[in-house]
Amino acid sequence: MSADHGTVEVIGMRPQRLEGSVSRVRSSLSALQPSVRGAVTRARLLFAAKAALAVGVAWLIAPHMPGVTNDYPYYAPFGALISMYPTLMTSVRSGLQTLLGLAVGVGLAALVLLTVGPSLWSIIAVVGIGVLVSGTGWFGIGREYIPMAALFVLIIGGADAEDYSLGYVTQTAVGVVVGLLVNLIIPPAPLVSDAAARIDAFQQRLAAHLDDIATALSEKWPPERDGWMQDAGALAETSRSLRDALAEADESRRGNPRAWRGRADTSAEHARLELLVEVAHQIRDISGCLSDTINERPSAFPLDPEVVEPLSNACRAVADVLGGDPEEIDDLHARAAETVGQLYRAVHARSIETDAVAGPGVLSAMHLQRIVGLLEPVPADEDAEAGEADTQRSHPPEADTQRST
Repeated sequence: MSADHGTVEVIGMRPQRLEGSVSRVRSSLSALQPSVRGAVTRARLLFAAKAALAVGVAWLIAPHMPGVTNDYPYYAPFGALISMYPTLMTSVRSGLQTLLGLAVGVGLAALVLLTVGPSLWSIIAVVGIGVLVSGTGWFGIGREYIPMAALFVLIIGGADAEDYSLGYVTQTAVGVVVGLLVNLIIPPAPLVSDAAARIDAFQQRLAAHLDDIATALSEKWPPERDGWMQDAGALAETSRSLRDALAEADESRRGNPRAWRGRADTSAEHARLELLVEVAHQIRDISGCLSDTINERPSAFPLDPEVVEPLSNACRAVADVLGGDPEEIDDLHARAAETVGQLYRAVHARSIETDAVAGPGVLSAMHLQRIVGLLEPVPADEDAEAGEADTQRSHPPEADTQRST
């Protein structure tokens, strides 16, 4: 402590270093916030409550099972826990696969008990065989329990291996049934809305990426901002994660009573995601060619300073289409088409004046034009006709005639 200056110093650490450490801690906490928010969503809280309820109910039922099975009540909560998944069909599938894996593992252990008996070498052999069988791809998530069940029966079961096997499989099955019933009585919410929200966020991210390029080009050349270069590579990974999220949303609707009252399918989300994936591909190409030029890579072409401003304007106009108000989409799209046209004319004029290829200006204009074409609004009458066609496909006139007769 320094009384003269009225400051408190941590031993071995100067104030500047202390401030830096505090800043790093704050940054780390800020980075953790999205993960924490993802863990306390309503869907996750409901899932946690259902898992706890299933484990509790299974534990209450387990001691009342007949025969020797009530000597192994702790496997019922285990079965309830392994059957709990965010989607109903995944819970059913994983529960059945786990029981199948346990049965096969117990069967392998039974072969050992009926032949050579448990020993060091027989245990090693049965675990190796179990691992090989689990690699066939027939057991899904239950593959992990084949060698485990065989090992438990031979080591823990011992002289009571028969009773142990019966209790192990039966109590686990009780827990699986309890978990499935809890998931059916309190079905999880379909994940379609969550997937659609993530697609919305992806679209806004694409808009922000193009806007960052526009801002970087308009401030100074060569641009000092390079965040959009680093972010471009993550767009492909985001596209893959969104496909996985949409597939999970489709899975969440299967057999789910809560999905019967909602939308019939996710075709609109699939079509929109594929469109945005193609837009992201075009944006990555724009980022790539501009990044090559800025970093003076061997394959790069120089960018004519005269086309920097129209290129910046075109990027910002297309970003407005991606991130703008849907009610203003027609006006935003028309302005973007005109701005990209101005970029084309500027690139063409400079090519004639300089008798040289305009490089990134040409490539960026081509990609921006493709994006404008992809984002062209669907006329209201065509949209209505498409909706009517979908209705007719799901409810053909013949079906109405049959019902009326």
